[in-house]
Amino acid sequence: MNLNVTQDNLYLFLPSKISWMAEMLSEDKKISISDAVKEIYASEVYRRLEKEETKLWHLGPVALYEEMK
Repeated sequence: MNLNVTQDNLYLFLPSKISWMAEMLSEDKKISISDAVKEIYASEVYRRLEKEETKLWHLGPVALYEEMK
């Protein structure tokens, strides 16, 4: 099976990564999951993550979280 990631289907990869990142951020900062999700969506890492050409979507949630810190 040949899977090509494009800007049109990248959104399929993001929810699970954001979920894992939100749990880590919530635990580290002692904030709610919803506040953690808001912080992630407002971050520079997320702005880069949502652009296919950056290839940041290749990284796992732990690496992305470290990038955000």
